[in-house]
Amino acid sequence: MSYQQEYQSSIDDPEKFWADKAGLIEWFKPPRNILSTDENGIQRWYADGELNTCHLALDYHVNNGRAAQTALIYDSPVTEQKRTYSFRELRDEVALCAGMLRHYGVEKGDRVVIYMPMIPEAVISMLACARLGAIHSVVFGGFAPPELAVRLEDATPKVILTASCGIEINRVIEYKPLVDEAIRISSHTPDCCIVLQRPQANASMLAGRDHDWRDGMENAKPADCVPVKGTDLLYILYTSGTTGKPKGVVRENGGHAVAMKYSMSAIYDMEPGEVFWAASDVGWVVGHSYIVYAPLIHGCTTVLYEGKPIMTPDAGAFWRVISEHGVKALFTAPTAFRAIKKEDPNGELASNYDLSCFETIFAAGERLDPPTYDWLCETYKVPVLDHWWQTETGWAIAANMHGLEPMPPKSGSSTVPVPGFNVQVLDDAGSQLAANTQGFISIKLPLPPSCLTSIWGDVNRYKEAYLQTYPGYFATGDGGYFDEDGYLFIMGRVDDVINVAGHRLSTGEMEEIVGKHPMVAECAVIGRKDELKGQIPMGLVVLKNVVDVDPDQIVSELIAMVREKIGAVAAFKEALIVARLPKTRSGKILRKTLRSMIDGEEYVVPSTIEDPASLDEIKALL
Repeated sequence: MSYQQEYQSSIDDPEKFWADKAGLIEWFKPPRNILSTDENGIQRWYADGELNTCHLALDYHVNNGRAAQTALIYDSPVTEQKRTYSFRELRDEVALCAGMLRHYGVEKGDRVVIYMPMIPEAVISMLACARLGAIHSVVFGGFAPPELAVRLEDATPKVILTASCGIEINRVIEYKPLVDEAIRISSHTPDCCIVLQRPQANASMLAGRDHDWRDGMENAKPADCVPVKGTDLLYILYTSGTTGKPKGVVRENGGHAVAMKYSMSAIYDMEPGEVFWAASDVGWVVGHSYIVYAPLIHGCTTVLYEGKPIMTPDAGAFWRVISEHGVKALFTAPTAFRAIKKEDPNGELASNYDLSCFETIFAAGERLDPPTYDWLCETYKVPVLDHWWQTETGWAIAANMHGLEPMPPKSGSSTVPVPGFNVQVLDDAGSQLAANTQGFISIKLPLPPSCLTSIWGDVNRYKEAYLQTYPGYFATGDGGYFDEDGYLFIMGRVDDVINVAGHRLSTGEMEEIVGKHPMVAECAVIGRKDELKGQIPMGLVVLKNVVDVDPDQIVSELIAMVREKIGAVAAFKEALIVARLPKTRSGKILRKTLRSMIDGEEYVVPSTIEDPASLDEIKALL
């Protein structure tokens, strides 16, 4: 079936379309009630079906001829360790972990917070929760105690699973003191804390509350899979909220499993047995969906990488992993490629490795700017496919459907809506806009399976945040447009549109222009307040590692480029050359914080920041 036929069938009769896709996975009790509306008026998928996500990811393959196939490859350049798990080995470890959790009182519906680095035990913990029907909430390892405490208070977990430390390149971050402080300041105290002691740091243990992971596993009895309803929750994942309180995005077992299975073939063109690598972290949604659940449900081998794209040991790290483990498709954020581009601008390090296995690069998590896209295409000679999705959806809203019908990519576009997502571009009044006209990107209801159906414990907040802006639509918070060929262009968050003397201008478009300068490694354009024009753009620019450059000359050239492409109306007249951009640990630029700092307003340095000194350096230049 062509993309257009597949997509149209999903829009014309979504219930029939997703009833067919439900047949891709093994249910304990197949659903008959495909799409229903709950007591809060929210549409839900597969309410009467019964399944278990861990069964789909592990037991199903053990029972159907893949027991000896490698399921998980752990590659840790920061500890110089590597380990593989077959589907049977991983199933057995997960069953023991589930038994350990059950011993400590975890039952179906209970919450478990997982605060771990990129180690196999993090994956095992997630799958063990799924095995019991418990709801896991993974918190990025290294989050500050106040951030962890807020999540403890909101999710009220029975147990915390953690490790003694994480490792950032050559720096050991002790986790246990952070966990102890979070529990101290939280209004909710978990029943117990299970700690994996790593050799790089030994955690102190509190008698009666803290338990050793290895002791617990040695004494555990394997647990079987617990059947859950299609609408029972698999996990809670917290994402930033406009009020400052994180939003607990909830994911249901049934719709999530169906979407994960479908996406692996339709979007990523993966076959069972092939190797897929999402170079993310299990603390983020990409790690949930495409390190853990989707590859394993599909019967692929997944890579768990405890390292960075550079400095572990160099900017050829990704290519070493791909070559060594036979990776077919790589999925990561554009910021990783910009880091590689800065250190290895000509891509020379890739020539040290046999990449004959490597077929596709997928990018998501932030906008893939055209200069980075063009550099990737020219340097590595494989298809580079941008796709757009959100924590709220759990999988791609728009993509090049590489496994269904590959399409000619367009620089700056995430290609077309994925089947199930009725994407429309609306104006302020909620009317559809014509091609090539920027507006608010929204999704007409019903949302397809795997999308959030509430905020944990606060359905009214869910409705207010996503459903009330345009009745009958889910508001994504992103702006963009369709071109005349139906390709979708995401220009960034709606609040990244600035108003210059009454003209609404996209900072993403300006970044695209600035990023094309041959000396620019990466950039951000921020709107700052101006008494005369309301807002004017300011560029923050990181240069490539080159010598003998005149920063003033480069700034002049950037100003001229923006003026040429957009016009004087853009009022782009200043840019700062900076050593690095402040980012979250997931690689997103801290635009809101930068705007506040540039405007001289009070701001709080987010606990998610990767490098706090980067903000201080920019502040000193202002």
